[in-house]
Amino acid sequence: MTSVIRNLLSLTASAAVLAVAAGAAQASSFAIRSGQGAEGLGMAYAGAASGGIGLAAMAWNPAAITMFAGRQSNWNATYLAASAKYGNVATNIAPVTALGGSDNLGINGAFIPASYNSWQVTDRLFIGLTNTAPYGLRSKPGGSDGIWAGQNYGRSATIRSVNISPTVGYKINDWISVGAAIQMQYMQVDQKQAVAPAPGNLQLRGDSYDFGYRLGVTLTPFAGTTIGIAYRSAITQTISGWAATQGAPLLAGTRFSRVKLDLPTPASVVAGISHTFNDRWQGHLGVEWTQWSALKAIPVTNANGVPLFVGPNAAVIRFNYRDSWYVSGGVEYKYSQALTLRAGVAYEWSAVTDRTRSVFISDNNRLWLSAGLSYKATDKMTFDLGYTYIAVNKARINYNGVTPTPGGLLLTATASPSIHVVSAGLTYRWDDPTVAQSVVSKSAPISVRY
Repeated sequence: MTSVIRNLLSLTASAAVLAVAAGAAQASSFAIRSGQGAEGLGMAYAGAASGGIGLAAMAWNPAAITMFAGRQSNWNATYLAASAKYGNVATNIAPVTALGGSDNLGINGAFIPASYNSWQVTDRLFIGLTNTAPYGLRSKPGGSDGIWAGQNYGRSATIRSVNISPTVGYKINDWISVGAAIQMQYMQVDQKQAVAPAPGNLQLRGDSYDFGYRLGVTLTPFAGTTIGIAYRSAITQTISGWAATQGAPLLAGTRFSRVKLDLPTPASVVAGISHTFNDRWQGHLGVEWTQWSALKAIPVTNANGVPLFVGPNAAVIRFNYRDSWYVSGGVEYKYSQALTLRAGVAYEWSAVTDRTRSVFISDNNRLWLSAGLSYKATDKMTFDLGYTYIAVNKARINYNGVTPTPGGLLLTATASPSIHVVSAGLTYRWDDPTVAQSVVSKSAPISVRY
């Protein structure tokens, strides 16, 4: 049964064009925020917990599903283009000192899909399904040949994920709704690095699936205002697969070993408020806390739990992160019955510091500047477009003895990342919107389509 579930989730991920985020992180570490929906991207996801970003709010707060009448679906395609190169490289061992900085970590960018479906069963009960890619990474600092000054810390890395979440929401009365969702999450990991001091390659590949949950509530204390708060559980993925060393004299040729590691994805709490000022203007605020401190130094073991050694060094994936915070604000202007314009700004305090940054992710504190629009083509169909520019602070890697180093290799380098994200979305109403739906609510955001 477990193999059937794994294969189904893997097939779903492949069919969805597995999400991969570029190496210049657009959210802390290997999280993907910008791929969750075009409408939300246009406001930097302000008001996500309070339903202000359309049907994609289900991915943050399952109770938000009760704000959307009838039967609706929303599909999104996001392209993320990141630019980041590690330069100003300094090392201490020849011939590594003769090698240059990294290539563009983000390679050629990445496409990220997401979809949401809701069905109003009764005037109070709603069910739905979300399909997202909450985590992803595609980073290749070593370029096509993998050769650069930091190759002993990383030549390439890929993380792929898909998260399928059956969702239920219930309106208790005209001012409070609750919701819950099951997270069925699949993850695949592939990482390559050189084996110091030899030129050989160490590759680690594996996958896993596991389960978590989301809980949320929305409140409508008075007409025109919605407040939301939600919790997403941590999920520990027990990645199982293999490790191979190729062409490394230190390890006597090529070896394959069955390996596993426990990779936790962090818990988070998100809160938001959406307020309608008049028939044209609406404002949104949001705050999100993510428990990235759960990611420490993760040992790689064999199938029996015995630590794996690469030469004299134990194989360990080092994170040692801190918790991250994300705050956002946005506004919407209803230009006409068909056209809604929006903009937003956000700031994130990254989980990564100069002491813990890896060669794969040029992550640091970042500023989001966003804009977007929605066009209601018919009573049943609405198109969304969102754009965000993310300015990331300079990112420095500092393997100088503070972080344990393989083979005594010391390395420092600096990147100046920048990120562009564009997303297109389509929302379709399957039922007849001219037929009144009984929804127990005093107010709803402009984005809600009745």
